[in-house]
Amino acid sequence: MKRHIKLVFILPMLYLVMAACNEDFLEPQPLSFFTTENVFVDRAGYEAVLVTMRKDLTREQTAQKNFMAHQWAASEAGVPWLQMDFTALTPNSDRYQQFVTQINDIFEMVKNANVVITRIDDLEWVDEADRNEVLAEAYWHRSYWYYRLIGNYGDLPFLKEEVRGVRLDFQTHSRWAILDQIQSDMEFAVQHMPVSAAPGIPTKGAGDHLLTKIYLANMEFDKAIEAATRVIDGPYSLMTERFGVEADDPAKNVIWDLHRHANKNMGQNTENILAFVDRWEAPPTARTPGLFTMRVYHCAFYQAFVKDKDGNPGTVDSGPMYDSLGRGNPDVALSDWHSYTIWEEGNFDYTNTPDLRRADINWFDREEVYYNNPASSQYREPIERDQMDIPSEYWARIYPMPFYKTYSPNAPDQTSIPMGSNGDWYIFRLAETYLLRAEAYYWNGDQASAAMDLNTVRERANAPAISPGDVTIDFIFDERARELFAEEPRQNELNRVSYIMAARNEGGYNLETLHENNYYYDRVRNLNDFYDRSDQIILLGQRPRIMPYHFQWPIDDDMVNSNTLGRINQNLGYTGSSNNVPPLEVVE
Repeated sequence: MKRHIKLVFILPMLYLVMAACNEDFLEPQPLSFFTTENVFVDRAGYEAVLVTMRKDLTREQTAQKNFMAHQWAASEAGVPWLQMDFTALTPNSDRYQQFVTQINDIFEMVKNANVVITRIDDLEWVDEADRNEVLAEAYWHRSYWYYRLIGNYGDLPFLKEEVRGVRLDFQTHSRWAILDQIQSDMEFAVQHMPVSAAPGIPTKGAGDHLLTKIYLANMEFDKAIEAATRVIDGPYSLMTERFGVEADDPAKNVIWDLHRHANKNMGQNTENILAFVDRWEAPPTARTPGLFTMRVYHCAFYQAFVKDKDGNPGTVDSGPMYDSLGRGNPDVALSDWHSYTIWEEGNFDYTNTPDLRRADINWFDREEVYYNNPASSQYREPIERDQMDIPSEYWARIYPMPFYKTYSPNAPDQTSIPMGSNGDWYIFRLAETYLLRAEAYYWNGDQASAAMDLNTVRERANAPAISPGDVTIDFIFDERARELFAEEPRQNELNRVSYIMAARNEGGYNLETLHENNYYYDRVRNLNDFYDRSDQIILLGQRPRIMPYHFQWPIDDDMVNSNTLGRINQNLGYTGSSNNVPPLEVVE
């Protein structure tokens, strides 16, 4: 079925809201009973649409096929367990993941923002400040999702306003043109966003944090430093002392506290810039299916391939370990690079590092996964490699898990299978702002300032200090992996650096051959051990494979082919790219 742009109106939760919600991309539909004439009659009508946009942010990290899982599955940190061969990814086939089809979902979020942006002056505003604050948040949401879109897919059509009729003539804009547009939008937005707001509502700090990312992507490094500094000098500070739930547990540490769901949006947490709100105790219509972090990132230890020395099932899907680790079926099978290598610094490795982010209490290590079948002769003994159905797959099937990030047990009154229950989740926090500013300093050649920002984050984690001579783009991205697992859109940020290096002709890269030779591919292929050990693992007929052009994902064929009066380009390397035309360099 062709995907077309639709306009429909829906009623999410308890709010009257107008929002485009069908995945089709170009075809208009009749309006429902709730029309613009009876929605946008006061600020509350616009706020209703903003509520939908805030809820859209939960798509990043809730349900099994969430957006963030795809980001880490396409990185150095892991692979998508059921779709390990990226060469099988085409513009019309996604198999078990949603690398292709999520473009339609994200464009729905863009359309929600465009409804507000386009209709902002349908109301005769009494207070201009109210108008600008509503418009600023709509710009923030559109800019946020376009930043994610160009990270996933590169050049795309920029939808600047609500589409009110049939359109089959969309044209692709260059990634740089889109960056210029969202940079301009956010420069307006940060002047009108509130300094503080209720949980889940973007503030000026969230605006400047996003603007920092946009400036970096657009190679405006001085402006990136200025925007990040406004956040760092604002009403935020890193959490360095124990706080919140479980603060009295002496076995835990501040890193554990920082990532407890109940602590993320609490007033005591001065590190949180923006986190979405998702609570099990909320009405069913107001909560998501859950975070699914234990499903997405944990290994499937309970499956039949785990045998004990007698050849009997060694594990079962019940009991305390199952309740704690959940029913993992990893959309992101984690690599040894993420579990071990990045913690090897100086004389330290993962077993003795002082870094609290790899403290034993915060991780569930490979050797801690045990036979949990009470009927097994090896009950509560560590799982043995040689007893598995295919011993050579042990490293890929039983791997360490960053428990402090992913642990999300069922609520006491929740009886569903343990996948990862509901919980608040960070979109932006201050530690990343420091790392973004460090990167901007690095690109400007100021390694001393970069090292200071890196050490600010590392000091809180009790990691050893580094010197300016240690600062490289690879070290910065190692540090981002240590600090921001399952928080940053990893593939997007690696893609961003690929463009920067190519535009600067650094590392042997250039923009003309970016799809054949780029930083993303070289880093992922060199560090992710799944690709080095592809002869040791096969699942559903696939082995881990990746190529340079996979630094960007294919654009849905339905979107390209249904646009019969225009041209939406396909990314180079994928079928259909031979029909491309030069993208537009200015958003009209």
